[in-house]
Amino acid sequence: MSSGFDFDQEINREGTHSVKYDGRQNMFGKSDVIPVWVADMDFAAPPAVTRALTERAAHPIYGYTLFPDSLYDALIGWMQRRHGWAIQRDWIILCPGVVPSINAAVMAFTQPGESVIIQPPVYFPFFSAVTQTGRKLIQNPLHLENGRYTIDFDHLEQCAKDAKLLLLCSPHNPVGRVWQPAELERLLDIAAKHDVIVFSDEIHADLIYPGNQHHTLAAFPEHAAKIITAVAPSKTFNIPGLNLSALIIPDQSIRNAVTQVFNTMHISASNPFSIAAFEAAYREGEAWLEALLIYLRDTRDCVETFLAEHLPEIKVIKAEGTYLLWLDCRAWNRTDAQLKHFFIHEAGVGMSPGILFGAEGSGFMRLNIGVPRCTVLRVLERIRQAKYR
Repeated sequence: MSSGFDFDQEINREGTHSVKYDGRQNMFGKSDVIPVWVADMDFAAPPAVTRALTERAAHPIYGYTLFPDSLYDALIGWMQRRHGWAIQRDWIILCPGVVPSINAAVMAFTQPGESVIIQPPVYFPFFSAVTQTGRKLIQNPLHLENGRYTIDFDHLEQCAKDAKLLLLCSPHNPVGRVWQPAELERLLDIAAKHDVIVFSDEIHADLIYPGNQHHTLAAFPEHAAKIITAVAPSKTFNIPGLNLSALIIPDQSIRNAVTQVFNTMHISASNPFSIAAFEAAYREGEAWLEALLIYLRDTRDCVETFLAEHLPEIKVIKAEGTYLLWLDCRAWNRTDAQLKHFFIHEAGVGMSPGILFGAEGSGFMRLNIGVPRCTVLRVLERIRQAKYR
């Protein structure tokens, strides 16, 4: 509370048509689980966002809306302040969410049957964006050693010989890696050598724990790779339901190709409320975010301590970014179906099964800690009691 923001406040989200809460019955087959799965947080959005939405709602007409100059300026200022990247307005395409943008990129730069690289275990829409559009999936699995994931660059080099597009998750969901400059530079070298376009999903870029630093892929000097950077205030400020994101694309030909796909589908990201929230978050949300990052760090550390003391067979992959923890439950020697049954029906906890993120996620679970700490402690205690019941 010393920050002035109360992240310990428990807010009842039931009855608000929340996917996370009101969708529990469909997701888990029961509604009495603690939901710590889908990647939105249980914290009130920054006061500036609520104020902007309230002020906009006070005007009783909610018609078609233009993107104001001030919105672009807010994003440009944020990228400069937080990430040291000086971007230009004409590089920006405003989009209805990062997942539609991934699909648009796949359609813009590959033809059916052509190859796209992903790096599992990874956010599952990366898979469907490729397979559901008739493209060929090339998997460059991350390598786990001594509790930390790394990129298999020798294998990536082989994959790049046959690919048109690489989908990079940076920071990585679900394993929590924040890629280091040397890693990103090597990836850029491979992409440039084989003329592979890189779609860099940086939606979690603002959620970096103290002691780590996000490096924007497209901000590396003198790189030769063609890069599409996806950003949004949605994860950062807990406004994902407002569905407004941005692509930042310095290369005009690449920008035109993506725009053409969106124009073909007649998809508009314009919405009076998403615009108001987007601008307010980037202009006035910084103090809230700084307080959030400290709170999330302390929650992450709390989870690690609890598991080490009470459930040492569950290993936590140390998160460098995101509010998602990747739990290694393989020591239990249970199948993925058995793990799912245990957490849902014995512990009453609704997490995301690791197998959703690819075969490399087998035996893992993803835990969303973007909730009041008392909720996380209830989750952990439920698991402990179920294990020793």
